[in-house]
Amino acid sequence: MRIEDVLASLGTGVWRWDSATDTVELDAVSAGLIGLPPRPQKVHSGVTRACYHASDYVEMSAAVALAIAEGTSSESLLRVVREDGQVVRTVVMRTFGLPSASGRPEEIVGTLQEAPAVHAIAGAGTGTRPTGTAPAAPADWRRSREAFLLDAGRALAEADSTEEVLRVAAHLSMPGFSPDRLAVFGVQGDRLRAIGFHGQQPGDEVPFLDMPLATEYPAAVVVRTGRAVYLPSPQAYEERFPATWPLVRDFGRSSWAYLPLVSAGRTIGAWMACFRERVAFTPDERSVLTTVARMLAQALSRAHLHESERELSDGLQRAMLPGRRPDVEGMTLTARYVPTGGGLQVGGDWYDVIDLPSGRTALVVGDVQGHDVRAAGLMGQLRIALRAYAAEGHRPDAVMSRTSRFLAGLTECSDESEDARFATCLYMEVDPVDGTLDVVRAGHLDPVVRLADGTTIVRRTAGGLPLGIAPDSDYPTTRLTLEPGETMLICTDGLIETGGHDLDSGFQRLRPVLEGPVDDGLEVLADTLVEMVHGPASHHLTGPLADRREDDVALLLVRRDPVGARRDVPVRRSVLTVAQTDARQLRAAREEVRALLHDWTSGDQVDAAVLLVSELVTNVLLHTDDDAVLGAQLLGVPGVRRLRVDVTDRSDEMPHRRTPGEMAASGRGLLLLQEMADAWGVDPLGDGKAIWFELHEAPMVG
Repeated sequence: MRIEDVLASLGTGVWRWDSATDTVELDAVSAGLIGLPPRPQKVHSGVTRACYHASDYVEMSAAVALAIAEGTSSESLLRVVREDGQVVRTVVMRTFGLPSASGRPEEIVGTLQEAPAVHAIAGAGTGTRPTGTAPAAPADWRRSREAFLLDAGRALAEADSTEEVLRVAAHLSMPGFSPDRLAVFGVQGDRLRAIGFHGQQPGDEVPFLDMPLATEYPAAVVVRTGRAVYLPSPQAYEERFPATWPLVRDFGRSSWAYLPLVSAGRTIGAWMACFRERVAFTPDERSVLTTVARMLAQALSRAHLHESERELSDGLQRAMLPGRRPDVEGMTLTARYVPTGGGLQVGGDWYDVIDLPSGRTALVVGDVQGHDVRAAGLMGQLRIALRAYAAEGHRPDAVMSRTSRFLAGLTECSDESEDARFATCLYMEVDPVDGTLDVVRAGHLDPVVRLADGTTIVRRTAGGLPLGIAPDSDYPTTRLTLEPGETMLICTDGLIETGGHDLDSGFQRLRPVLEGPVDDGLEVLADTLVEMVHGPASHHLTGPLADRREDDVALLLVRRDPVGARRDVPVRRSVLTVAQTDARQLRAAREEVRALLHDWTSGDQVDAAVLLVSELVTNVLLHTDDDAVLGAQLLGVPGVRRLRVDVTDRSDEMPHRRTPGEMAASGRGLLLLQEMADAWGVDPLGDGKAIWFELHEAPMVG
C-alpha cells in the first residue's frame, strides 16, 4: 500500500509545489480540504493562495522561508475561506523544502489535515511556526519588524562599498533584541578572514582575523555547512564549541547568532551578532536575523562587484593612457581623463603624447563611439596603431588615413552581431621652436585657443570624415601658430555637449573659465574646466556628482611658454590656411578675424576688416591655383591698437588696379583696400606674394 493511501485514510492530503512552473499538485484529499473539487489536480499557485485567509498565508510564507533557510520543517494553521470571505474550516499545513544550488527551493512538499476545533479557534491566524517552537510574536512587534527590515533593506541597497555596507550593518537597531557586537567574515580559499568588526575593544579581534575553515569556531562551521548556529547562553556555547569558548568567555556576552551569508547559491561568508542580554531566538527573531543576513550578503556581493569594476577601470585607464607625464620643450602641457559615471566607468575617449622621429611631438585626442568595454578595447587598439604610424615618420594626413583604414578593417573583422564603430580624432604635430602646429582633424572638435590677453577663439581647421567610415578618406592639414603666452585646448565632446548643451552653447559655458586668470597654471585650469561640467575629476564619486557625468572626457591643454614675449604689449595672432578644395574655410577666416576683434572699439572697422579679408582670400582662390594663407595679428594696447592682416599665395602674378564696370563681378579688391584700410601694400616673396592691410583702432567716442 502506498503511503499516500495510508495518509488519505487518516484524512491527510499530500501536495507538492514546483518552483519551475509555479504550480501546485494536489491529491484528492488536499484539494477537497481547501475547497476545490476533491480530485487529483495540478493548479497554479495563485489558485491555492485564493483559498486561504490572506493574513494566514503571509504568516505561513514567512515560516516556510525560515524553515527552508534552516533546513527544518514548519507547521501552520490556515483558515480556508470561500469566495465571499467566509471561513469554512481551519487546516494544519506541514511543509518541508529542498533547497537548490541557488539557495531557493526547487520543490516544496507537504501535508494538509483538518485542525481540531480547539486549535482552529485558538490558533488560526497566529499559529504559523516551525515545528516544535513557541507561538508567533504579537502583531505590534511584527509591524516593528517589518518597518525595521524596510529601513535596513533601503540602507543596505544604497551602500556601494564594503566599508559602507559594514557601517550600515554596525548601526542596525533590531526591534527588541539589538546586538551590541557584530562581525563579518569572508571566505578566501580555505581560510576564513574577518572583513569588519563593530563593538570590540582594540585587540579583541586579533584571534579571529584569520583562521582555517576547518577550525571549530561557529563562523567556520556556518560557512562549511551553510546552516545558522544559534547559541542562546554561555553554557550552550561552551558545550558545543569548547575549543574556542576560552577566546570569547571574557567578552561578557550572553547570546550569539552566526548566520551564513549566501549570494547566488554560494556561501561567501558569515555574520556574527552578539547580545549582552539573553536572547531565546524565537522563530520571529530568527526570521529577522535570517532576512538581515540575506540582505547583508547581497549588499556585500554588490559592493565587491562595484569595487572589482573600479579596480578594472583603474587598470584599463592606466594601461591605455600615456605612461609618462606629457612634456614638450618650450611648452607646458597638462591632460585629464574623466570616465563616465556608470557601468565599468571606461569608454572610448583617449589622449596621447608621441615623440616623433623628426624631433617634433604629436598630440592626440580621440573618441571611439560608445561607452562600454568594446569601445575601450577598440580605443586601445586604435591608439597603438596611430602610435605605430606616427613613429614611422608619416605626415599627419598620412597617419590619419592609415589609422582610418585600420579601424575600418578592424570593425569589418569583428563579430557580425556587433555594430560597426567609428571614431573621431584630432592629431597635431607641434614644433616647439616656432610654435607651428600642423593639425589634422577626423570629424573631431576644432581646437580652442586662449590668446595672451585672455581672448578665446575657436580655431577653424579643415576636417575629414570620422575614422573607420570611409577607408580611403583624405585628411587635409591646417597649419596654425601658437604664439608665446597662448594656450590651446583640445578635448572630446564630453567636455562640451553635456547637460543639454550643443557645441555653441557648451563652448560659451566654458568661455568664462578659459578667459579667466591663469596665474595658478594649467593644472588648476584643467581641474576647473572638468569640475564646472562634471564635478571633481575623480571616478570614485557617488551620488549627484557622479550622475552629472554623462560622457567621458579627455582633454589636453598646451601653453607656449612666454619666453621673450613683451607682456606690456599684448599680441593676438591667427594663422589659417584656406584650401582651394575647401572654399567653406572662407567663412572660418571671417569668423577668425571677427573673434580677434571682439573688443575693438569701432564696429564699422570690424565689418570693414571682415569684408577686406573675404575679398583678398576670394581673389586668391579665383585667380590662382594655390591655397590662401591668412595671417592676422593685433598689436598694441586697447584704444590705440593696430590690426595687421597678410594674405599670402605662391603666385608670382602681381595684382593691378582696374576700373570695373557697373555690372562687373570682380576687380574691386584694390579699390576697397584703398578706401577702407589705413595702410596697405603688396610684398613680393621668394615663392609668391603677400597682400597686406592695416587698420588703426579709432578712439572711442563719448
